[in-house]
Amino acid sequence: GAGGPDLDPRRAALIHHSPGPGAGLFLGVDTDGHLVAFDFSQESGPLSRSSGGLGPAGMYRLEVLARPEDPGVRLTLFGEAVGSDGLSESLDLGVLAFGPLTGGVALAAHTSRGKNMDPWFEGVLLSGEGVAEVEDGLLGPILGAQHTLHRGTLRLTAQLLPVSAPLDGSSPAEADSVLLEFRADGGGWAEGPTVPVVVPGYTATFQLPGWDPNRTVEYRVTFLPGPGRGPSGASYFGTVRAEPTEKEELVVAAFTGNHNVASPGVDRGSFDWQNHLWFPHEDIVAHVEAHAPDFLFFSGDQVYEGASPTAADLENPYGDYLYKWYLWLWAFRDLTRDIPSVAIPDDHDVFHGNVWGAGGRATPQGLSGAAAQDQGGYKLPPGWVNMVQRTHASHLPQRREASPSDDGIETYFTDVSYGGVSFAVVEDRKFKSPPKLLLPEADVWNGWAQNPDFDAKIQADVPGASLLGEDQERFLEEWAGDWGDGIWMKVLLSQTIFANVATIPQDAKSGSVIPSLPIPQPGVWVEGDKQAADMDSNGWPQAGRNRALRAIRKGFAVHLAGDQHLASTIQYGVDEWHDGPFALCVPSIANFWPRRWYPPVSIHAGETDLPPYAGDFEDGFGNLLTVHAVSNPAQWGREPEILHNRAPGYGIARFNRSTREVSLEAWPRWADPLRGDEPYPGWPVRFSQRDGYGREAFGFLPTLLVEGLDDPVVQVSSETGGEVIYTLRISGRRFTPEVFEAGSYTVQLGEPGTPNWRAFLGQTPTSDSTRTLEVVF
Repeated sequence: GAGGPDLDPRRAALIHHSPGPGAGLFLGVDTDGHLVAFDFSQESGPLSRSSGGLGPAGMYRLEVLARPEDPGVRLTLFGEAVGSDGLSESLDLGVLAFGPLTGGVALAAHTSRGKNMDPWFEGVLLSGEGVAEVEDGLLGPILGAQHTLHRGTLRLTAQLLPVSAPLDGSSPAEADSVLLEFRADGGGWAEGPTVPVVVPGYTATFQLPGWDPNRTVEYRVTFLPGPGRGPSGASYFGTVRAEPTEKEELVVAAFTGNHNVASPGVDRGSFDWQNHLWFPHEDIVAHVEAHAPDFLFFSGDQVYEGASPTAADLENPYGDYLYKWYLWLWAFRDLTRDIPSVAIPDDHDVFHGNVWGAGGRATPQGLSGAAAQDQGGYKLPPGWVNMVQRTHASHLPQRREASPSDDGIETYFTDVSYGGVSFAVVEDRKFKSPPKLLLPEADVWNGWAQNPDFDAKIQADVPGASLLGEDQERFLEEWAGDWGDGIWMKVLLSQTIFANVATIPQDAKSGSVIPSLPIPQPGVWVEGDKQAADMDSNGWPQAGRNRALRAIRKGFAVHLAGDQHLASTIQYGVDEWHDGPFALCVPSIANFWPRRWYPPVSIHAGETDLPPYAGDFEDGFGNLLTVHAVSNPAQWGREPEILHNRAPGYGIARFNRSTREVSLEAWPRWADPLRGDEPYPGWPVRFSQRDGYGREAFGFLPTLLVEGLDDPVVQVSSETGGEVIYTLRISGRRFTPEVFEAGSYTVQLGEPGTPNWRAFLGQTPTSDSTRTLEVVF
């Protein structure tokens, strides 16, 4: 009874206790066998309770009768104990207004700890003139699907509700499976493969090599129960689109931070679902659809362990995680069913506030919370962590490094090539060192140095500190040089950016003050902040950060990430400002932790007309960065304020095939592109692909003049040590290679992996670009 047909049934499913009208009624039997009725809009006891009881029966039959009676509906609850005694009771609730009864009907079982109850339902029947079926509200047994299409291989994961073995996989599953079928051009369904349901997690992953990327095909996945376990379940439908290999502009939509309900800081007595319940985010989904994205990226924190909507149940982490994961997929499945997607877990997805994974080991026993996290590793068992990763990322192309850690936690970093854009997917957290163990003099607590005399810019960058780990660093070097199969753009996808774009008050020792800071009016500048040095950010460790940036800029890559809650577009500096890649940190879907950026002074303050938040800066770790745009929290005048003042939204990245121009955008969730609304102030930020490798040139190799081959790949390598300096698919047939120091270089040119691949050795730089080298294919 949470609302009528105008209320999204998914939102109604989360409405239980809420002050004011429209929260609905609870009718049932309590654990003592009494019929009870509660008004969910009231915090007091039962609205009514039967005087007699039905006893502790093994089964009860309940019936609710609603009869129109002026001025509303007379509601009566009947109950019967099924068994030899056959006790029965009735509860007349009198004539009630229509409001509390209008909306969905739910079955619920609230079991008390220690009651040894295993509740279940059987034989549900709804009938009468007041009942209407909503056909598109069907959920399960298959809840949704995600897929990728990569170099001729389709990989698709269907997500199921709990259908077979225990949630934790502690006993063997029945022989449940899922069937995948296809049809094209409205024809009949062609039967495809069948794969088993994997527990824990209830996923079914299909891999189909030899896929024709040029066709659009509908798919249908159907649950097939094991022998003797009932008829086949309902099917779930979607589309594998033709790969946009000729599309002029490839559009990526990116997300982070999926809070469903505004619980922290909201008093229970003042909670109302109209303002404080944000699930299922249908506004964001509709606005993203208006951009017609070709690819989706969910950078992490799809799930929050605390009060979003439930606090973490560590006694049953399998069921608690799946409940929250199901809500995420239920909200966004209308995007993921048809659009290729990457979803990767971040710290909150694995029920951490922060994660320094230390290679995938377990945290020390006997510790919890920040004390455990600071020691490095994962707090929950490897099987549970692998389930989280499997539900998120099993549809990604098979991993380059599939070997698990010593404790059994698997890896998933990989690359996805789609529409000519090559996406590298890396794991920011899993291989990162715990700073507390490496920086004892800093007195680190939850990633923040508590010693006021510790200078993170000078003392934090210590030998042995890992960010991505050796395997991922090697992977990025290889990926940056791989431009086969028509790749024309490189994009790095990770949980968080490689800088700490945040400030905190001067007297603060950590970011714990952030939620309580006042939110100013738009355009108001906050004085007295300092650059944050949060070691949960990828500004630390600095050496690992710089190695990663040197690797990805060799492929002129753009970086898309989330996690920080504060949307920003920056250009990294490695050795100098402007010599590294551009990055977009996207805004959170919904935000409890409104970080901000009010730096005390730009390196070039007074020399430009830029707003004070923009320009060349050092972050709290001394990393160089150029800030182009940020979306600081502000009182935007949008309701509900608790959601919109914290600058929520999503990111859009546009990549132009012909011009190689990139446009990065951060959008408010309230902005409607179809209505002509615009991104947050400061966006879009536009730049050329080659701007992401902005090192000052020492000299020039001969200008390449190509005949017989359009848009060839050019790779420049040093002949001293063989290091690849950069690789790029050029636009057109003319290119002047730059190099950054004296020496002898090899230039390779053409189409990798084909006979049209030439090498020109012994090329040396000069100070001008007038020399030419003609290459005919």
